[in-house]
Amino acid sequence: MEFVDQVVLVTGGANGIGRAICQRVAQEKPRGIVIADRDICSARTVAAEVGGVAIECDVSCEDDVQRLVAETRQEFGRVDIVVSNAGVTSKGGFETPDADWDRLWRINVLAHVFLSRATVPQMIEQGGGAFVITASAAGLLTEIGSAAYSVTKHGAVAFAEWLSVHYRNEGLKVACLCPAGVATDFLDLQDPIHQFLHVNSVTAEHCADCVVEAVRQETFLVLPHAEVGEFFQFKTQNYDRWLHNFAHLNTRFQKQAARSEAKAASQPT
Repeated sequence: MEFVDQVVLVTGGANGIGRAICQRVAQEKPRGIVIADRDICSARTVAAEVGGVAIECDVSCEDDVQRLVAETRQEFGRVDIVVSNAGVTSKGGFETPDADWDRLWRINVLAHVFLSRATVPQMIEQGGGAFVITASAAGLLTEIGSAAYSVTKHGAVAFAEWLSVHYRNEGLKVACLCPAGVATDFLDLQDPIHQFLHVNSVTAEHCADCVVEAVRQETFLVLPHAEVGEFFQFKTQNYDRWLHNFAHLNTRFQKQAARSEAKAASQPT
C-alpha cells in the first residue's frame, strides 16, 4: 500500500518515532497528515513542518480518540492509514504501583483498541487501509527493567496479531513496529539497561523508513534491529535457554546498578 494521496493519522506524533514517521510520510505526498498528541505545542510544530494538522488527544481516553477521528474525517473526509504510535514506560517489577500499571495498560494496549474501534470498520467499508501499531522488541522478547512495559508491549503485539488475523482478508494491512533501543528521549542514559540499549540504538528516522517500507510491502513484523529477529527466532527454538541467557543478563544489570548506586553514595555532597 502506498502513502501517496492517502490520509494518514499518527498518534504520539509530536516527538521521537512519531515525529520521524510524520516527516517521512510527508515525503510520500499524502493527501493529509494528522499529528495527534497530548503535547499540542510540539504537535503544531511538526504540523507546520510537514503541512499537516495538529489535534490534541489523550489516547488513554476513548472519548478523546473518537473526537480525534471525527475531526480527522471532518478535515479530510476519510482515514486511510493509522499509525497508533503513542506509548509510555515505567521502571520496576511487580512492585510497580497499580496506577502505573493502569496507565501503561491504557496507553500501550487500550489506545490501540480505541483507535481501531474508531477507524477499522470505516476503512473496511472504503475497501481497505493500513493500521500500524508501535509495540517494541520488549513485546517479542522482554524488558528486564520494567514488568509493566514488557507485559503491555506483549499485549500490543498480541492485539496487532489479532487485527491482522481478523481483517487481513477484508483489506486491512496491519504492521507491528518492534524496535529495541532508539536514540530518542525515551532512553534514560542513567539506567544501565538503557545504556546497553543505547550502544546498538538506531535513529527514529530509520524506524520511520522501516514503517513506510513495511506498509508498502505489506509486511507485518517491522524490525529496525535485525538482531531482534534473531533473538526472537532463538526464543521460539529454545525457550528455556533463552530465559537462562536473559536471567544472566538481568544479574549483570543488577550488579552494574548496585555499583553505580554505591559510587554515587560515596561521592561528597
